[in-house]
Amino acid sequence: KLKQVPLELVNGMNRNTMMETLGIQCVEIGDDYVISTMPVDHRTHQPMGLLHGGASAALIESMGSMGSVLLIDTDKYAPVGLEINVNHVGAVKSGSVRAKATVVHAGKRTHVWSVDIRDEATEKLVCTGRLTVMIIERS
Repeated sequence: KLKQVPLELVNGMNRNTMMETLGIQCVEIGDDYVISTMPVDHRTHQPMGLLHGGASAALIESMGSMGSVLLIDTDKYAPVGLEINVNHVGAVKSGSVRAKATVVHAGKRTHVWSVDIRDEATEKLVCTGRLTVMIIERS
C-alpha cells in the first residue's frame, strides 16, 4: 500500500529536476497507483509539434520511481530504474496528458509498474509502458 502523503511533498521533490522542467505534477495517490499530469507544449514537443516519445518515457520512469518512493523506507533504500518498455500508440499536439501508474509487483528488491498515458481532453490512450525499479540500500 502506498504511503498517503500530501501532494505538495511529492511535487516538492521535483524541484530542480527534469520533472520540474517537463512540468510533471502528481495529482492523486491511491492505495496502489499514482496519477500525474504533464503539459504538451514546447517543453515536451518533438520537431513536428507532437508529444515527444522521450517525454512520455520520462513521465513513465518518473511515475514508477515516485510510486516506489511511496512504498519504501527512503532513509534506508532508494529506487532506481532498471528497465523500461514503452509503446507509443497515439499522438497529441497540445493540452496535457494524464498518466496512471499502477503497481504490478512490490517485492523487497524490485517493483514493477504499469503506466498508461492518456490525452486529458479525449482520454485517448497515447502511450503505455512498464517500468521495473530496483530497490537499493543507501550507503
